[in-house]
Amino acid sequence: MGYFRAIIYALLAISVSTITTNAAGVRPGQIKNLVTFGDSYTDVVNVGDGGVAWPVYAARYAHLDLFPFARSGATCSNNLTFRPFPPVFESQLPDYFSQKQSLRLTPQETIYTLWIGTNDVGANALLTGSDAASIVDVSACMVNWVKVLYESGARNFLFQNMIPLQTVPMYSPNSYPNKFWTDVRNTTEWTVLMTELVLSGNAITRLMLEALAPTLHGAHIGLFDSHALFTDMFNRPSLYLNGTAPLNVTGAVNTCVFELHGTTSDCVLVSGSARDSFLWFDELHPSEQADRIVAREVAASIQGKKNRWTTWLS
Repeated sequence: MGYFRAIIYALLAISVSTITTNAAGVRPGQIKNLVTFGDSYTDVVNVGDGGVAWPVYAARYAHLDLFPFARSGATCSNNLTFRPFPPVFESQLPDYFSQKQSLRLTPQETIYTLWIGTNDVGANALLTGSDAASIVDVSACMVNWVKVLYESGARNFLFQNMIPLQTVPMYSPNSYPNKFWTDVRNTTEWTVLMTELVLSGNAITRLMLEALAPTLHGAHIGLFDSHALFTDMFNRPSLYLNGTAPLNVTGAVNTCVFELHGTTSDCVLVSGSARDSFLWFDELHPSEQADRIVAREVAASIQGKKNRWTTWLS
């Protein structure tokens, strides 16, 4: 990761808006296999949205074979932001490499996705303090995922950046004690800091990916702007949410208000088609309807269709 740290300070002075690309990305019909890495936003077993995870929908929409390695609770590396869950570098990538030969995936027909960062920048990590890492280190780890897989033979990548986490109930100014955090906190301070961490991390990873892309011969690297997509869903929910209840971007399908420092809670669970009126499933995770939108847009990118949320850097 030293390579990335060396270039980041020189790149930060460059405005992202001045960088353009004419990269075409993957061809229509090229991709047959989808390999996913990340945290609970992507885990297909311990599903964060309370329903079906987006990779299952994306594979269905784009007619792909799915190979899921994302694990709930993960960070990019436990050496940077430790959590007692399987991280990308110390668990998910080794798991993939142990199976790589038996999977027999053709590089040209396979795309690899990574959606990570929510736990890295969150409570019990960068937001509340880490002695081992900064947002630069975490961003470098995320981008290094591309380099490591490329060196193993992978050639097609879709990098999903962090959503506007200050809009999820957990990190909003009006947050409350919940199952993810019951201690005292300054919710306004958390909102401001989370906004800065996400914006900074997304800008750094984009600059690093733009610097890395020309050095990886034959690779196709797409940047999927989850931040912009979720910002649009938050600001214009009627374009995305379609449930039978009033549209809701501040509450959640599964809301649990805990006593401060306590273990008891008051929970409300929305059922049926009304669930699709919510942007969030609980205080931290997108809803299943939001994930259907993610899946739809990711599938379009993988199929080689023009997509307003994806920029191909190579």
